[in-house]
Amino acid sequence: MAIKQYAVIGLGRFGTSVARRLYEAGQEVLGIDANEEKVEDAELFVTHAVVADATETKALRAIGISNFDCVIVAIGNDMQSSILTVSLLKELGVKKVIAKALGKRHGQVLEKVGADWIIYPERDMGERVANQLLSPNMLNYIELSKEHSIEEIMIPLKMAEKSLRDLDIRAQYNVSVIAIVREGDIIISPSPDRIIHKEDLLVMIGKKEDIAKFANIGQ
Repeated sequence: MAIKQYAVIGLGRFGTSVARRLYEAGQEVLGIDANEEKVEDAELFVTHAVVADATETKALRAIGISNFDCVIVAIGNDMQSSILTVSLLKELGVKKVIAKALGKRHGQVLEKVGADWIIYPERDMGERVANQLLSPNMLNYIELSKEHSIEEIMIPLKMAEKSLRDLDIRAQYNVSVIAIVREGDIIISPSPDRIIHKEDLLVMIGKKEDIAKFANIGQ
C-alpha cells in the first residue's frame, strides 16, 4: 500500500477514530485542533500534531495543507467553522476534502462549498471511513472482531473473466469469497467454476490485513 499524507482537522471522537486507524495502517497523519490538550493527546496516535485555527488561511498555509493527499474535516458542533474550513481548503487547492456533517442541511452546504465526500457520523463510524480511504475498492465493511471482518470489494480488473478455481483466492490471499453481488442479485456460496465478471462485487471474509492486501491489488 502506497503511503499517503492525511490531515485530520478536529480531534474529537470521530476525528480521533479516523486518525488512529490511518496511522495504525502506516499512513502519514497530521492531527490539527485549536485545543492544545486534544493535540497533546493525539501525539500518541498520529505522525505529527499541531495547534491551529483551521478557519484562518494563514494558519493553513503555514501547515502546508495543500500538499496533503486528503484532508478530513471532523470539527465538532461548530457548523460555521466547519463550512469555512472546507471552503478555505478548496481555495488552497486541496484535492480531496472529506467533511463530517451534523445533519442533512449542513451536509448540503458543505457539498456546495466543495467537500468531495460528506460523512454523517450517525451512519458512518470513523473506522469504516478510514478503511475506505485506505482501500478504495472496499465498499462495505462489517467488523466481526478486532482481527476479522466481512467486506464487499470490487475485483481487480486483471481477475475479470476467470473462475474462482483459477483465481484460487483462498490459497493466494488467505481470504474466502462467501458471495458475489451481480447486477443487484446475490450469489451465495458460489461454486469454484463460477466466472467472475468485471462489474461483480466479491463479499469476502477473513483477517482485516489479508482483505486489505487483496483490496489494494492494482492500486
